Amino acid sequence: MSAVYWAAADSMAMIGRSVRHSVRSLDALITAALLPVMILLLFVYVFGGALDGGGRYIDYVVPGIVLLCAGFGSAATAVAVNDDMTTGVIDRFRSLPIAASSVLTGHVVASVLRNLASTAIVLAVALVMGFDPGGSVGDWLVVLVVLVAFMSAISWLAACFGLLARSAEGANAFAFFVMFAPYLSSAFVDPSTMPSGLQWAAEHQPITPIADTLRALMTGQGGSETVTALAWCAGGIAVGCTAAAVLFRRRTAP
Repeated sequence: MSAVYWAAADSMAMIGRSVRHSVRSLDALITAALLPVMILLLFVYVFGGALDGGGRYIDYVVPGIVLLCAGFGSAATAVAVNDDMTTGVIDRFRSLPIAASSVLTGHVVASVLRNLASTAIVLAVALVMGFDPGGSVGDWLVVLVVLVAFMSAISWLAACFGLLARSAEGANAFAFFVMFAPYLSSAFVDPSTMPSGLQWAAEHQPITPIADTLRALMTGQGGSETVTALAWCAGGIAVGCTAAAVLFRRRTAP
């Protein structure tokens, strides 16, 4: 029990460290707060008139914007982990009596907290713009669970990429992949409007059931694909967490 207690205490300390880094980084704060809002404004007011989401486009696109920004923000974990591995601070951590898992856990949990704050900003602006959510309190609790699971999955996978990359620039490449994936899904348009090859790809990638689940729950239409969405997220967490642990041990081995 004492080992579990100290591991939890170490993780809390590392979470606090990562959160403080986020708060003290002005450019990161501006990006986290303004980028989601700018993307929302772009899609609703610039592209919204030309895109057909089946009804009010703002109600269709807001869940996709939330998913896009949550994924992009979570992918920044790759750069934070890589910074620890390449600037020498990890050598300092190795000399301290702390749980090795707390270093990565701190980055992942701080990433989830940071992106939940960004999501709240996006939803607040969306409401001002006319977003009309119809989900119940229970639906929104499931939305929160799905978002946390999605952010955790992307953050753990990003941690793996940060451990593999040899520079911050290389680690940052993961964010571009994550930001592109929602475009080839149901996040912004119905896949049935795509060419057949792209339609098949959009319907068989994990972002689509997650986006459809968020949209259905937020607008009060149920969540028939919730289990599928959570299964994809759980798989990402399992793969990312396991791979990150293996990679971390190899990178920090004497």
